[in-house]
Amino acid sequence: MTQHIGTPPTQDDTQPHPAKPAQLTVFQGRVADRNPLGMAGAQRMGQALAQRLGLSPQVVGTPRTPLAAPWDVELNAARQELEELARAMERTLQRGQVPITTLGRCAAAIATLPMVARHHPDAAIVWFDAHADSNLPANSASGYLGGLVLTGAAGLWDTGLSGDLRLAQVVLVGARDIDPAEQALIDSGTLRLVPPGKDLAQRLATAIGQRPVYIHLDCDVLEPGTVPTEYLVPGGLTLADLGEAMTALAKNAVVGLEIAEFQSRWPEANTEASPDALIDALLPLLSKICPGV
Repeated sequence: MTQHIGTPPTQDDTQPHPAKPAQLTVFQGRVADRNPLGMAGAQRMGQALAQRLGLSPQVVGTPRTPLAAPWDVELNAARQELEELARAMERTLQRGQVPITTLGRCAAAIATLPMVARHHPDAAIVWFDAHADSNLPANSASGYLGGLVLTGAAGLWDTGLSGDLRLAQVVLVGARDIDPAEQALIDSGTLRLVPPGKDLAQRLATAIGQRPVYIHLDCDVLEPGTVPTEYLVPGGLTLADLGEAMTALAKNAVVGLEIAEFQSRWPEANTEASPDALIDALLPLLSKICPGV
């Protein structure tokens, strides 16, 4: 059964939760969407994960028409559902479960990351993304909310949500479209970058050490054409690269996984997209979270 989370909390929120190792959450809210394919993609990915893992997903938020607006307009419009997402994440962590979350857009992580950092301050936040997503409103050329996520989650600008993340926790993986202010954070050592290329999994293992890991996967970290996603940045990871990275990460304690930016259709051909190959690449990690899958 799918449980839909809204305000006020449903009756199920006050009842004992089944003894599952993980909680699957599907976020359907609109956050910095320019098209509806991410919201639909989060639903499709969530359904596929539910079948693979034997989990009953909870749904947070309701799909709405994209705004394609500046960051502050998007944030204000999404605030209520982002607050609901943050509460759902915190309840999962308080129960001692591992969150597995599907997000339409990376911008929704502005609600999830502070909760993870609050409960797992020693965890490495492993951010798979073609972009560094660490601009500030004052230096963002695009004014896109998705490019402000890490700094917002770290409280470097006021999101109106929590800011418990420390940028020192973040390990960027696969980033290659990096703005000057973001590069300055990398050059100063504030953010650590594991760029795409040879021996990625080995370099990632060195970067995370023995720390617990929380993984954020933006599908645009992959080579364009691997799965449908809004942004296409050449020089990305293959599914084999991703699988090797997941194998390396699974050697550590895994405290959560979120998947963003999987679009439900291939826009050029207007055909439906399957998440199965991507989930196959994630199996080393998913098997660690949910043994026996």
